[in-house]
Amino acid sequence: MRDEIMQTVERRVILAGATGLVGGRLLKLLLDDPDVCEVHAVGRRALTLQHPKLQLHVVDFSCLPDLPEADEVYLALGTTIRDAGSRAAFRAVDLDANLAVAKASFRQGCSRVGLVSAAGANAKSSMFYNRVKGELEDALEKIGFSGLVIARPSLLLDDRSASGQPSRLGERVAIPIFRMLTPLLSGAYRPVWAQAVAQALANVVPGANGVIELASDAIAQEAGRD
Repeated sequence: MRDEIMQTVERRVILAGATGLVGGRLLKLLLDDPDVCEVHAVGRRALTLQHPKLQLHVVDFSCLPDLPEADEVYLALGTTIRDAGSRAAFRAVDLDANLAVAKASFRQGCSRVGLVSAAGANAKSSMFYNRVKGELEDALEKIGFSGLVIARPSLLLDDRSASGQPSRLGERVAIPIFRMLTPLLSGAYRPVWAQAVAQALANVVPGANGVIELASDAIAQEAGRD
């Protein structure tokens, strides 16, 4: 991890989306971090994992209870319109649930937040998916966190089914091709592994000040420091 980032001793963190592709990897990184003393995993269903640092909170995101005091919050909740069933249901997860956790965490003292967003996120986008992602980013900037880290990965190269996640048709077609092409690609739309996204957030969030945006190439570069 970079020498210039000053870690806070005995950090307490909140993680929303610990069962997801990136969230599951973030959970492991946070539990393995010696500077983290508590990890509060907030989700709609319980985890089977047990760990001395881990505290589970099964919640209804539409009426979120008070959360524990913490220093950082990581937002990794996400779905697809197909899995959610409708645009409204997608918005309820990707925007409303993440925003509810962020606001509740801020009230409990969180000063920094890390978000798993997406390449192309823009509140003015004509694409519904990108527009919702952008609306969430804009809403988080207005809350008042001292540090906001936005990771905008392009295509994730992981096999979702191997991680217990629902597979996506487009990814099943694209991933084998992009795994071969990744060394030749660069920029904001470079495909990355979920582990790289998790590692980049775990690296940058603890010392973040202001708004830090990490495109796919920056995610890969940051993760490669470890």
